[in-house]
Amino acid sequence: MNQGSKIEENAQPVKSEVQKLRTMIEGFDDISHGGLAAGRATLVSGTSGTGKTLLAIQFLYNGILYFDQPGILVTFEETPVDMIRNAASLGWNLQRLIDQGKLFILDASPDPEGPDIIGDFDLSALIERIQYAIRKYKAQRVSVDSITSIFQQYDAAPIVRREIFRLVAKLKQMGVTTLMTAERLEEYGAVARFGVEEFVSDSVVIVRNVLEGERRRRTIEILKSRGTTHMKGEFPFTIMNQGLNIFPLGAMRLTQRSSNIRVSSGVRTLDEMCGGGFFKDSTILVTGATGAGKTLLASKFVAEACLNSQRAILFAYEESRAQLSRNAYSWGIDFAAMEQQGLLKIICAYPESTGLEDHLQIIKSEITAFKPDRISIDSLSALARGVNNNTFRQFVIALTGFAKQEELTGLFTNTTDQFMGSNFITESHISTITDTILLLQYVEIRGEMSRAINVFKMRGSWHDKAIREYTITAQGPQIKDSFRNFEGIIGGSPTRIVVDEKSELSRIAQNIQSIANDTPKS
Repeated sequence: MNQGSKIEENAQPVKSEVQKLRTMIEGFDDISHGGLAAGRATLVSGTSGTGKTLLAIQFLYNGILYFDQPGILVTFEETPVDMIRNAASLGWNLQRLIDQGKLFILDASPDPEGPDIIGDFDLSALIERIQYAIRKYKAQRVSVDSITSIFQQYDAAPIVRREIFRLVAKLKQMGVTTLMTAERLEEYGAVARFGVEEFVSDSVVIVRNVLEGERRRRTIEILKSRGTTHMKGEFPFTIMNQGLNIFPLGAMRLTQRSSNIRVSSGVRTLDEMCGGGFFKDSTILVTGATGAGKTLLASKFVAEACLNSQRAILFAYEESRAQLSRNAYSWGIDFAAMEQQGLLKIICAYPESTGLEDHLQIIKSEITAFKPDRISIDSLSALARGVNNNTFRQFVIALTGFAKQEELTGLFTNTTDQFMGSNFITESHISTITDTILLLQYVEIRGEMSRAINVFKMRGSWHDKAIREYTITAQGPQIKDSFRNFEGIIGGSPTRIVVDEKSELSRIAQNIQSIANDTPKS
């Protein structure tokens, strides 16, 4: 082999990929494309109350629970007793993991009765304690909460910076995957309080808790991840009994199956208008002014499932259980009997009781537990109060995506602001997401107020284009013929069309004759 070939062989690049360590935190492994970079340090920065400490604990807890990977929790702010007590509120028994030798909490919090620290700052003793614990417990994951506390305890910032660099370098040498938390002053300001924390880490995750209108909304963003890919932007998350739950809307795929099976709406004439009923696994939006009969259609929809021995859940955000049951009973629907049979579940809540992400998680949890065939939400517009359009759209995308994933037939109601006249369906930015849209509205005919119903849209199927009269009786909804000889119904200004019967009959006869002349003779 000549010298040139040796140089060429030695010049070949060495392929190395950064391995990912799965966190098993709902949604995080999706937006991070696999989890945290293994053997590296990740900084989680956020203001007070954003869930940093919870994320640090969940990272260790899930590592033990799912992968049997022991972990070390270094706390500079809370005592081990407080950490254990707080985690217990989420159903996490940290004490049991400590007793099993799979978790060790290293208490580095300052002694409130101890002397003030003066002179040079040195993390050597703490680094030795951490290294000893890693070796003793064979730990693979380490959480440090929080490095901001180190800066606050000592005045010599340059020295503290040097020592934190040294701590991170030692942890990397030992091959553990480290998650460190840090505080920031503003939701959209500097990454961390002292301006150095982010440079110590290979990856930076920012958690936020922003006040939008009258509700707070938590989001998470992966700002950087050296040597690995990740999804860009902010993603909403909530904190429930299972810990952090992130909704990675950008990771959703349009892979759900589409069924040709028809299901009844509970109203025979409406089924005929929809070409034989709704498609199974489809989403239906019933939109219209208040009192137009949207809740009635939602009630018939869930009742129809129960009458066929199927399960249904009704999520109500505008009326109480007693009101819903009373109204349904007046239409011949016995919700109480259906609930006793275990076929129906009614969940009522104030929209303002929690954020949209929490409502979404509750809906998902109830569906997972009850396993219904149909769901109905009355109404989406109530949930939209006090939040911006983008936040609401994200909620609806996640909701409809989950319903399709679970192969559910969903009917959602939406109240429009306009009492009469043309309704702007796309104001809520949800019309393009739903498969079928039923438009309910009020019209004035001959000095009387009437209701009208129209199948405004239905994907993949023929549907009746007529605007029909819609009445509410003791037996429920009654859909009659279309408003003949009237135009301008949708615009809210119906006008009567004067038809010359002789001219109309003549026109029909001419059309029949024309068709006969065009028909080939045998």
